[in-house]
Amino acid sequence: MKHKDMNFDYKKYLAERKLYEAAMACPTATQNLELNTKNRDAAIKADYIKYGPLNVDEPGDYWKDIAEYWNTTEEAAKKSLCGNCVAFDISPRMDECMPGKTSDEDGRLGYCWMHHFKCHSARSCRTWAKGGPITKDSISYDWQERNSDKV
Repeated sequence: MKHKDMNFDYKKYLAERKLYEAAMACPTATQNLELNTKNRDAAIKADYIKYGPLNVDEPGDYWKDIAEYWNTTEEAAKKSLCGNCVAFDISPRMDECMPGKTSDEDGRLGYCWMHHFKCHSARSCRTWAKGGPITKDSISYDWQERNSDKV
């Protein structure tokens, strides 16, 4: 069947759309606990990332250390969270990729496109960048396309 534009092939369009949707499935780390843990642990240990604090109720020196790294105050550092990072994905499609209930009194679980693991909104890392979170599927898909070699 042809669209009124005689050059439009509807069957080809549907086939390409299905291929696109398959390529845009949930990031592997959201479905594979071992990979997610490996990526998260690497983000905790890497000096240029330092994902944390491990326990948001008992952060130890995490905020002091990251504030010093950023040359700012602890109060300012505590406002630079995964939850407002440009790479933190809480779009409807990413909610579908999560393992179940993804929120608690401190925040919620999302996906980090910078470091490729499920991360919590109340945490942070040294690579934090203003501009998030990602709340639209179209933006989530864009991040996934740009990271296709890593997911």
